[in-house]
Amino acid sequence: MARKVLLACGILSPLLYAVADALAGMRWEAYSFLDQTISELGAIGAPSRMMFTIFLVPVYLLLTAFGVGVRRSVASRRGVKVAGALVVALGVMALTVGLFVPMRARGTEQGLSGLLHIVEGMVAVTMIMAAIGFAASALGRWFRLYSVVTIVMMLGFLAWSGMDAPRIEAGLPTPWVGVKDRIGWYAYQLWFLVLTLALLRERPGAQVEGPVQAGWLEAPAS
Repeated sequence: MARKVLLACGILSPLLYAVADALAGMRWEAYSFLDQTISELGAIGAPSRMMFTIFLVPVYLLLTAFGVGVRRSVASRRGVKVAGALVVALGVMALTVGLFVPMRARGTEQGLSGLLHIVEGMVAVTMIMAAIGFAASALGRWFRLYSVVTIVMMLGFLAWSGMDAPRIEAGLPTPWVGVKDRIGWYAYQLWFLVLTLALLRERPGAQVEGPVQAGWLEAPAS
């Protein structure tokens, strides 16, 4: 039961992140979900910063708990354990570093805070990709395929939205950057949710010889 509760945090964390995104965006009347990034909701001086930051604390606490649950799953699969450790590290980094290196408001020079925000984001993306890779190596073939698609979407859309960073700093219009940014970030949030569903179908403590079947993503044996 404890393992299932911890794994369920992998569903609650992405859902709460989406709620934070929606409510903080509505808190800021001039904010555009289409043309502004998620990071701008927590930017220094943004009307939504306080609300967004408060929401992110339980989001990353839940993510850390989820990582612990992942580590306790599939005892014979080292890849899943490593992925769980990376998720725990991601949650801890977000709580201890990520919340304290926000970007500056659109139209202002980003300076050191903006640079640290970008560096922290790049480290986070690297850790997420590593976690996806390790988990995918231990789970079934359809889960591996889904994981590859997730990485491609995450990297592709985040890089695409990142190309607008100079325009954001200059205070220029950035049409559709919010959509590109959200596709990139929510791609991995959805992956957490799918991983949760896959691991919840596993029998705790089961020892397996071959790759673990990724829950409903794999066809059942006849």
